[in-house]
Amino acid sequence: MKRDLKKVWEVAGAVPPQVAAELRAYGPVMVQMLYNRGVITASAAEQYLERQGALYDPFLMLGMAGAVERLLGALAGGERMAVYGDYDVDGVTATALLVQVLRALGGAVEAYIPDRFEEGYGLNNAALERLSEAGFRLVVTVDCGIRSLAEAEFARTLGLDLIITDHHEPKPELPLALAVINPKQPGDTYPDKNLSGVGLAFKLAQALVQRKPQAGLHAEDWLDLVAVGTVADIVPLTGENRAMVKAGLNLLRRGERQGLRSLVGAAGFATSSNLTARDIGFMIGPRLNAAGRLESAMKAFDLLMASAPDDAGPLALYLDDQNHIRQTLTQSMQSEAETLFPGDDEPPFLIFAFKESFDFQVAGLVGLVASRLTEAYYRPAVVACQENGFVRASCRSIAEFHITEALDECSTLLVRHGGHAMAAGFTVRRENLEQLVENLKTIAERKLAGKELRPVLHADLELPLWQLKPDILTDLDRLEPTGLENRSAYFVSRNLLVKSKKTMGHEGQHLRLVVSDGRITYDAVAFRMGHLAESLPARIDLLYAFERNFYNGRVSLQLMVRDLRPSVPA
Repeated sequence: MKRDLKKVWEVAGAVPPQVAAELRAYGPVMVQMLYNRGVITASAAEQYLERQGALYDPFLMLGMAGAVERLLGALAGGERMAVYGDYDVDGVTATALLVQVLRALGGAVEAYIPDRFEEGYGLNNAALERLSEAGFRLVVTVDCGIRSLAEAEFARTLGLDLIITDHHEPKPELPLALAVINPKQPGDTYPDKNLSGVGLAFKLAQALVQRKPQAGLHAEDWLDLVAVGTVADIVPLTGENRAMVKAGLNLLRRGERQGLRSLVGAAGFATSSNLTARDIGFMIGPRLNAAGRLESAMKAFDLLMASAPDDAGPLALYLDDQNHIRQTLTQSMQSEAETLFPGDDEPPFLIFAFKESFDFQVAGLVGLVASRLTEAYYRPAVVACQENGFVRASCRSIAEFHITEALDECSTLLVRHGGHAMAAGFTVRRENLEQLVENLKTIAERKLAGKELRPVLHADLELPLWQLKPDILTDLDRLEPTGLENRSAYFVSRNLLVKSKKTMGHEGQHLRLVVSDGRITYDAVAFRMGHLAESLPARIDLLYAFERNFYNGRVSLQLMVRDLRPSVPA
């Protein structure tokens, strides 16, 4: 089943004369792109285009000083420490980063990443008890823990000191830990509230290295891991996130971390030198995630820790194989989910997909399927699986609906939940599921009724295809890294002749075109639009990104199509 959404194209307005004068040092395309991103002064443009790395003192963050003092004491006393992470890319990169930095400082530290299928997300009492029995007295969480009030209290009864670093939305009540590092907590004045889990782990590492400097040890050497985890977690690529990812991409392109270099090769890249944030999001991140979705995230962690090609190579190939399996299973599960509601009619305000056949073995895929459903139908989507009397679900949402706030309204029915505006997860007892679904659908209808629910695609500029010159790519390079809230540049060109078309990929799900305006011809690729091949008219309008295509050692220019529609005769 495929539903073609009628997307809204919004082309940015012209640059005001005063802004054009302020940005006169840049070319007209760059001026338009800067203006579209809220950059309207020369100084702001310089900061936006040039800033790299960490921007703010980590000790501005509430809880940082206490956490560093306790960790330095543990380092001095030779205490055993555990870094307790999460099984997604953000959590695994954060775990690897903090373990490596603490070991570089001489610490006796081990990683603990819970099993998605046996333990689920976040802190759990059984794991804390095992760590206590194994002789650990200090546990540092990364990318989890901010909503673990009961587990934090249990850690206290075990005599475990708990430091929580977590970027997710806190509850009104915070866990009673030795220190809580989360810039979203009340009273925290840190300038950037949007750091990822690995971003917070980096800030803690940065603070430790400041207080315990060692020759040759620089926290910035781990910014490649920050780039991977930040992009994969889809947090806003603005402010400090953008600056750190920009520096991290430069590290990643140098290919000095063996595990990532091997993974890049397994993904089909001949070299790391041309990697972009988009490559992290679509190629590197999914492979690191595949391990935790299907089996154990420790394979991804081991890859990031590997320093020898003989160790990293087999792990990278294993993750690549897992990713192919994950793709097949996700497509099958999406098809099953789509049978649960009428796809040809207007979809419900909230899509809920749950079948008795969705058991714990597909727990790692529910978030991916929810994302696909949200993308296909532009509705908040919840996909759930069951295990031993409980139902676990992942949620993905749209700009008009804050999914975690909706779950907060239903908190009395939930065992646990957490997330942010666009993505969340929860666990509910099976007997409470129907009431929860009814409540969520009621909230969605209340919030969304009367709104025109159509995805909006923003374009920076409309221009004839012949004006799309290679030197524009230099400007596009300077916009990197792009992502959430700092979108890639898109252009609109109209009345293009379709000179050829063919499907590509498994089962022909993608579309390859050759288009021309009569003066210049470009190749174009439209992912997940293969079903349009038979009905494509002779002339079309395109909304697209302009990019280089690296293949077999050759570089060509192509249009990456975001949307297309029939041209309207003038």
